[in-house]
Amino acid sequence: MPQDKRQQHDYGPGAGSAAEVREFFTPRAADWDSRFPDDGPAYAAAVTELGLRTGDAVLDAGCGTGRALPALRAAVGPEGTVLGADLTPAMLEAAIRAERDGAAALLVGDVARLPLRDGSLDAVFAAGLISHLGEPDPGLRELARVVRPGGRLALFHPVGRAALAARHGRQVTPGDLRAEPNLRPLLARSGWKLESYTDEDTCYLALSVRQD
Repeated sequence: MPQDKRQQHDYGPGAGSAAEVREFFTPRAADWDSRFPDDGPAYAAAVTELGLRTGDAVLDAGCGTGRALPALRAAVGPEGTVLGADLTPAMLEAAIRAERDGAAALLVGDVARLPLRDGSLDAVFAAGLISHLGEPDPGLRELARVVRPGGRLALFHPVGRAALAARHGRQVTPGDLRAEPNLRPLLARSGWKLESYTDEDTCYLALSVRQD
């Protein structure tokens, strides 16, 4: 990935090691939600696009402060299973303070090494995750491992690539991993088929299906 691992912006440090990700997010966890107060509707809309059904099992991979968890719980109902995994304990503590732990079981962990059985999930929701994976291929393969064939993956961000870059005085580069020409083959070799791709100022959403 051509993005400089040391480059940091409001939504995270870019690709890097687990230690680098925790170092970035830990001091920001307490006021994370207040820095992005208007993102809630975008999260809810993206969860709707995931097409969850009552009783489904879903993982919020890199759940942060858990902004997607209430919408995920509403989608699968009380019969369903919602898990939230994040590398940074301080982010999960913020989710608990926001009382979002009632919507999901939370666990501290690396999404590249999940303590879940093969094919045990119906879907994965991942907000901002793709930019923070030090090794995207094995990370996406691990998500494919825990999702049943035909299950779905939503790679989401509450603003599009160009809008996020402009916010920080940067330009979108052709090598951006989240660009469709780069993302599609990455997903394909990791067990996913990209079905739809949206990159607008108000939303980034790539929906994929787990292949057999």
